[in-house]
This record gives sequence, C-alpha cells and structure tokens, in this order.
Amino acid sequence: MMEPDPTMSDATSNGPGEIIVEPSNGQPANACVILLHGLGADGNDFKPLVPVISLPSSLAVRFVLPHAPRMPVTINGGMRMPAWYDILEMNLGRRVDEAQLRTSAARVHRLIDAEIAGGIDSRRIIVAGFSQGGAVAYEAALTYPQPLGGLLALSTYFATADSIAPSEANRELVIEAHHGSFDPVVPESLGKEGVERARAMGHPVTYRTYPMAHSLCPQQVADIGPWLASRLAQD
Repeated sequence: MMEPDPTMSDATSNGPGEIIVEPSNGQPANACVILLHGLGADGNDFKPLVPVISLPSSLAVRFVLPHAPRMPVTINGGMRMPAWYDILEMNLGRRVDEAQLRTSAARVHRLIDAEIAGGIDSRRIIVAGFSQGGAVAYEAALTYPQPLGGLLALSTYFATADSIAPSEANRELVIEAHHGSFDPVVPESLGKEGVERARAMGHPVTYRTYPMAHSLCPQQVADIGPWLASRLAQD
C-alpha cells in the first residue's frame, strides 16, 4: 500500500486504537468515513489517501483510521502481526476465524456509536475497508442497527456471507466495490463472488475493476471521491 506521510499535521491520535483526520475545511465534522486497513498494516496506511480524495469543500468529513490488534496469523506461520482476524487457510473461499472477525466488526460498531453520540447522523457515516479490513466492513456495515450512508469494499471478499445476520436498517445499503484485475492476494473471483452475494441479499452494488494488483491506483482514487460526495451530499 502507501507509505505514511509524517508531515500530515491534521491527523491526531485518538489513543492507541485509531487515527483521526479532521475535515480539511476547518469546519466541525458532519460526516464520517471509517476506513479499515489490510493485514499487516495499520491506520497509517491510509493517511496519505485522505488529502488526495477530491471532496467538495462544503463537506466536513472526518476520517477514522483504526489500528488492528496484533495476533498470530495461521497462514503466515503463526507470526504475530496487525490483523482483524486469523486466516486459517488460503483456499478459494478463505477459511477465517469468524468469531475474531465479528469481534472486529463490534469494534467498528462502537466507533460508529461514538460518531453518532458526537452528533453525526448515522446516514452520513460510511464504512470502508481494504482486503481483510473490507471483510470486516461487510460484516460491520450490514449488521449495524441504524441506517448507514454506504459501504466501500476495496480489494476484498464477503467472508461471512453464509452466516451473517443482517440488520433490517441496512437491508438496502448501497455498496461500492473495487478490485484489481491482477490481484494475486485476493483473486478478483472472490471479490465478484462477494458482490453477487450482496446483490442477492438486495443491496444495490456498483462494481468497478482496475488494471492493478492488490493495491490502489490513481484512477480508483479519482472514483472514490465522487462516490463519497454523492453518498454524503446534504439535501
């Protein structure tokens, strides 16, 4: 992914758990994007993304970038690293520790709760995630008990599609899914399968593919800004 930019002065640590990037227009936040990193990274991985997302100056969007806990990861020989859950097998379906994944999703729910308690409407909160973080984002967003603004699924898969207990409040949550056509880590077939499972559940899903590996690309970043703006636009 991306190297962190130590010059970013608008990002402040919210304890050991996450990084907060406040709105660039200096206004109090009235919308929020919670963005989860991938396996082996941390919240710093997406700090450089925030200032290059082209959002209208009228939007006051806070970005919350949580850090995953360190834990042994089976597919990496039991090595401890930042992870949202253990991956037990790198088979086509990605056998994962669903209990750990749901623990991470519950943490996202608490982050959403905190934003709502601070005055942000739940419908102006987007949950997003890359790779392993995206699998948590699927679970967290679709099970949250209040209506959200959308789900952004980046180079990821729907790990809990067979066992999820969706919330009625987000039965029709809008999903934007992106994947690289040359992804050697999470095959595009897994991303497409997750999209089809979400569509079968009734979600409107836009799927975009890019000529890249397991990463982000400039064209994709250019697409993320308008999508966020459309979901967070105020009436």
